[in-house]
Parts: sequence; structure tokens; C-alpha cells
Amino acid sequence: MSGYMLIWGVTGVLAFAGAAGAEMLAGRVGLSTATAARIGGALLMVGGAYQLSPLKDLCLAKCRTPIGFILTSWRDGHWGAAWMGLQHGSLCLGCCWLLFLALFPLGIMNVAAMAVVTLLIFAEKTLPSGKAIARASGVALLLYGAAVLVFPQALPTFQPADGMIMN
Repeated sequence: MSGYMLIWGVTGVLAFAGAAGAEMLAGRVGLSTATAARIGGALLMVGGAYQLSPLKDLCLAKCRTPIGFILTSWRDGHWGAAWMGLQHGSLCLGCCWLLFLALFPLGIMNVAAMAVVTLLIFAEKTLPSGKAIARASGVALLLYGAAVLVFPQALPTFQPADGMIMN
């Protein structure tokens, strides 16, 4: 459990630092709102491409059946449990990290986006059609990201005034 929490804790700290750094950099270079939205669109497309990747499939296959992971990766003792947590946390992170990263252009505190991502991850991991759901979401992210590249105002965080606003 401690290894699993360590993976997600470090990931959260890195994501926060990355978001704060990106916002600071955008302010320093005078990034226009449209350019910031287009960067978000490109990030959505990267997330969509990852949803269709073999690495996503591998991580999802391992993360969907934790009992299989436990049976094949068991380690005795506290350090063994920590190592198992690190391994399983890494697989879990591999399933969803770009979906969580998609929350940045959609709005970090956008409750609707958080709910959709949560339901999507839940469906991918628990439903028999999880792999198909991951693929469909990948195509949707690719299309939405492409639309944002053309129409930056399609992004919920788009603000018509200059400056980058991260909700």
C-alpha cells in the first residue's frame, strides 16, 4: 500500500509543479489564450493517442485483474509489500496518467470533467468492454483535440481576454 501511495503522491506533486510552472512560463512569454488552448488541444490528442497504444493495453490488462497481479507478483514481508505496491501503482498510473493530464486543459477544478474521467477509468477497469471503451475514448480525445486546434474557444478553459487562466 505504501508503494502504491508513493507512486500517486509523487505523481500529484509533479503534476502540480508542472501546472504551476506552465502557468508561470505562459505568463512570462505572453502566451495568448488561443495558443494556450491549442497546446491544450495537442495535449488532448496525445492523451487520445495513448488510449489507443499497446502500452495502455498492457497496463490496463494488468490493472483490470489485481488478483492476477497478486498471484504472480507476491513478495513476503514489508519490503515485499512495498515493492508490490510500487509495481501495481506504476501499472495503475500507466492506465490513467494521460486521462488525468487531460484535466489540465479541461480545467483542473472542472467537476464535470473530473466526473467524466472518473467514470471512464471505472468503466475501463471494471466492465467487460473496458478495452473498447478505452479505444472509443481515445478516438473521442483525438477528435476533440483536433477541434480545439482549429477552434480554441471549444475548450472550456478558453478565456477571450489575453492571459492563461487555469480553472
